[in-house]
Amino acid sequence: MAGAATAMHWAADHAGRFESNVATREPAWVRWLILAVSLTFFGVFLLLPLVAVFAEALRKGWTTYLTALAEPDALSAVRLTLITAAIAVPLNLVFGVAAAWAIAKFDFRGRHLLITLIDLPFSVSPVISGLIYVLLFGAGGWFGPWLAQHDIKIIFAVPGIVLATVFVTFPFVARELIPLMEAQGREEEEAALVLGASGWQTFWRVTLPNIKWGLLYGVILCNARAMGEFGAVSVVSGHVRGQTNTMPLHVEILYNEYNFAAAFAVASLLALLALATLIIKSWVESRAGQEQQQEGAS
Repeated sequence: MAGAATAMHWAADHAGRFESNVATREPAWVRWLILAVSLTFFGVFLLLPLVAVFAEALRKGWTTYLTALAEPDALSAVRLTLITAAIAVPLNLVFGVAAAWAIAKFDFRGRHLLITLIDLPFSVSPVISGLIYVLLFGAGGWFGPWLAQHDIKIIFAVPGIVLATVFVTFPFVARELIPLMEAQGREEEEAALVLGASGWQTFWRVTLPNIKWGLLYGVILCNARAMGEFGAVSVVSGHVRGQTNTMPLHVEILYNEYNFAAAFAVASLLALLALATLIIKSWVESRAGQEQQQEGAS
């Protein structure tokens, strides 16, 4: 954490010198123009759609809104979304911590290949990733006949949805931790090992406390993507109402059926989850900043 505190002090001092330099100080009208453009984009592309979702959801009153949310298919979609996130996020948590620890703390052959593989879901379309699982586990896929013989169903079932969600979300935790752990260096872990600590003791008492805020931040982003994923899940789910529909898929079906009130009601739940994610994310960033300031002062 000492390295992070030093970096924070350097950034603050550098920013102060930048602001005090006449050559880099913009006129007031330029700053106001940039602020106005930013707020306009925020209002048009973020705030206005969010208001529209809640306005449409409540347009026919609270009774219609609550009735749409209480439908068995809607409750099934909410339940499946939460189950999928509850499975995918812990798996990505374990993978992300292990991958980041290996990449940041050790030098080994294939290190750059592992980093490239972690970034793979960012460069592959979610629809393509879903099709890959269909080619592997579908009825006509590589493992399809064997799965059928053993009565194991992956595609058009919950396991396929979980696999697709894990694939599209597994970079988030690792990508949040790798630069943080690389910036912290290896000195504290090496000192703990020299003093006789085991590998697990070093991880739990040295590494984990240093990365806790970055880890929580990555988990929040991973959970948000897991609950809102549409493309990959749409390919492997089969769109079976009440069985394999997550919340985004249920919204699509309701909208295609011109059931707009119910569609926007379920969409409002996703919007509320997104707002809750932003609030928790802001709290994590605030806590991390306060902790860094306290360590810098000490």
